[in-house]
Amino acid sequence: MGNVYIEPRPKGRHEGTPIEDYVVEDHKDHVLKTFKTQKEAIDWAKKEGHHPLVARVRHENNKTKLDHWRSA
Repeated sequence: MGNVYIEPRPKGRHEGTPIEDYVVEDHKDHVLKTFKTQKEAIDWAKKEGHHPLVARVRHENNKTKLDHWRSA
């Protein structure tokens, strides 16, 4: 299976705003599953055979720019 992206929600939250959950998304922004922690999301993605990626920098999460992401 291919890359999936682990992203905090809500999207576009302001600095200091709490993260409600983490989603696993495909390259077309389809949510595959939602988790309370980033670790749970990463573990699930790996178990399902995906290659999980997390953003290198907050608010820099353009899926077409691979240098915005790092392997989890």
